[in-house]
Amino acid sequence: MGYSVVAVKILITGANGYIGRRLIPVLLEQGHELFCCVRDKARFDWYQRHERLHTLELDFLKLPSAVAFPPDLDVAYYLIHSMNSVIGDFATPELQSANRFCELLEPTRCRQIIYLSGIVNEQTLSTHLSSRLAVEKVLRSSRIPCTVLRAGIVVGSGSASFEIIRDLVEKLPVMIAPRWLQTRGQPIAIRNVIQFLVGVILRTETYNQDFDIGGPEVLTYRQMLTQFADVRGLRRLIITVPVMTPRLSSYWLYFITSTSFALAANLVDSMKIDIIPRKNHLAEQLGITLITYQNAVALALERIESGNVVSGWKDSFASSGASLALMHSVNVPSHGCFQDRRIRDIAGRADAVWQRVWSIGGDTGWYYGNWLWALRGLLDKIVGGVGLNRGRTHSNDIEAGDALDFWRVLVADKAAKRLLLFAEMRLPGEAWLEFQVVPTATGEQLVQTATFRPRGVSGRLYWYAVLPLHHFVFNGMIDALTKPS
Repeated sequence: MGYSVVAVKILITGANGYIGRRLIPVLLEQGHELFCCVRDKARFDWYQRHERLHTLELDFLKLPSAVAFPPDLDVAYYLIHSMNSVIGDFATPELQSANRFCELLEPTRCRQIIYLSGIVNEQTLSTHLSSRLAVEKVLRSSRIPCTVLRAGIVVGSGSASFEIIRDLVEKLPVMIAPRWLQTRGQPIAIRNVIQFLVGVILRTETYNQDFDIGGPEVLTYRQMLTQFADVRGLRRLIITVPVMTPRLSSYWLYFITSTSFALAANLVDSMKIDIIPRKNHLAEQLGITLITYQNAVALALERIESGNVVSGWKDSFASSGASLALMHSVNVPSHGCFQDRRIRDIAGRADAVWQRVWSIGGDTGWYYGNWLWALRGLLDKIVGGVGLNRGRTHSNDIEAGDALDFWRVLVADKAAKRLLLFAEMRLPGEAWLEFQVVPTATGEQLVQTATFRPRGVSGRLYWYAVLPLHHFVFNGMIDALTKPS
């Protein structure tokens, strides 16, 4: 990139988010010492053993007074936003979070704040972009110099924009689409975003400045869809109609793609206005070569096909409205619960069977009655749930906290051969699905346990109503998981 700084101490908020997880390996490779702010350490074990990475567990909306930032920080990244989880007024919690961040940073010797914002060049802004601008003003009010990078559509494996476009293109040969497909943007590759975020570190000429960052092309959403189809080798017909309201547009995205309704509504609100970056020379100053949209798509697809997706927006708990407290619920309750437990002997085949369990969901499916799982996912979407469209981020691996279709991974212990999932579908109660290999006197067994804790009479009626289906689905699933190769 043509410029580097000596190793410094860097704070990263939103460290477990889509951008944070991409940024951390690059900063570590450059020799920096990192202090990563996360709401739950249980979901942040992928780099915890690195000697130059330290974890601070805190929630900027529920912060105890005892928490303090290291006094000798040099740089602080602010990568927090709430677009995924809230419809309407997410500005209030975002401002509260930004103000608390500044309060904690004030006593330190920090020399620079770096904030990734959105492009805000139109007279009328969406709720999402207005909130980004308001946060920007809070950060700039600090005594610490602030560098603001304003990005539009980010293209990368696992990004919300990329995954939504991918869902639309791959699922719909013919699209009846809203007129906002004519809205223009300047999509930027995630690799370029990370290069900008790293490149401005302690660059004094960027202090108290804001820079719009985008790729080399201005494209409409329609062009993004057609160019994505070209990269995939698909032919798609897109018909735009003028009568689709914002609410109908939101439902269109929600039912077809893996997005939550909250994110769909906020995206539609933002898609009504052009997001064209203002010209600047930051890329040239930092030695960054901007990647074209089609090349960015191709790079993202390569990562997906190789199973090397570093982070995904849907793995955020905010994407489903789930509580982080779930990550501490590694023991499944038994009191007041219904259980469906099935056991099969797998002597001498434990590793092969566990590999099947480890690959469950997503493109692999659930090994038995996949059409029934798909129907359950559709019904969940109809009543406002997450549905089955989320798939899985990694084809060959699972981490605690990952989204897995309409489940959330609570425990993914490959060595101990235990996988525990919590249902994020709409239910009159709470549900868990657990797989575990246990030793016996003659070998090993696979134990598959579905647990349901009903909520009131409706929960009990629900359990008895689906009991016949459970017999076929769960019995068929464990038989398929344990059948000889």
